[in-house]
Amino acid sequence: MRIYIKDRPRPGKGAELDAASPIALLLGSKEKETVMPSKFRLASFKTCPWVQRAAIVLRQKGIDYDIDYIDRDNRPEWFLAISPHSKVPVLQVDGGHALFESNAIAEYLDEVVPPRLHPGDPFERARNRAWTDFVPTFAATATAGGHAMDEETFNQKRKQIPVVFDRLEEALAKRGDDGPYFNGADFSLVDAAYAPFLQRFTYLDRIHPHGVIEGYPLLSAWRDALMATESVKTSTVAGFESVYRENLKNRGRWMARFLEDAPAAAE
Repeated sequence: MRIYIKDRPRPGKGAELDAASPIALLLGSKEKETVMPSKFRLASFKTCPWVQRAAIVLRQKGIDYDIDYIDRDNRPEWFLAISPHSKVPVLQVDGGHALFESNAIAEYLDEVVPPRLHPGDPFERARNRAWTDFVPTFAATATAGGHAMDEETFNQKRKQIPVVFDRLEEALAKRGDDGPYFNGADFSLVDAAYAPFLQRFTYLDRIHPHGVIEGYPLLSAWRDALMATESVKTSTVAGFESVYRENLKNRGRWMARFLEDAPAAAE
């Protein structure tokens, strides 16, 4: 059985989908065609890592999209109407339906637009989803130093980082090859989920070295591979490291005091 998606923004008439995919199962046993959504629009804050996760997936799949950067302190009514908890990201599809929550957006995009970024094997796919569920824990720990308002809080947060770094180092050691990505050679939704937070940890580490990631060779190599990936590099506003630093300064974070002596931000 073959199932095709029309209007895919790539050469060719259509893209064959795995017959075991959610779309194939929903369409049933008869060969059918369905029209792929053609217009995507993200609502974002300029420094939001969760929106960046969705942007990475869109770019990795070669999907054209628009993005609206809204004021977090003055959120417009149209946005509040489509975001139940008033947070970003929100993805509008074909100017009508809207999805919120970055994980739901990533999974939706992976189902409707080839190529699939989830592994084909059911167990590995479930394992990837489990590690994606660990992202909020990882993010809250790895980048907590950037939210600290004083040195004591920063040091307390820094001491917790090895707990989550240990877990990721162990997971990367089990993949059975040299990478460069979480599953090996192929970029996945897990990579898209962790990239924004490994990027921010790196920015913080450049401002005031934590002295932690040096003890994690596999995690370091994964971080470097993600930050060198085109879909990650182009998933933010231009000069993003400078924008991120400015945000630390504007919000009065403790680490901002080291900005003057920090290496120049990458452009």
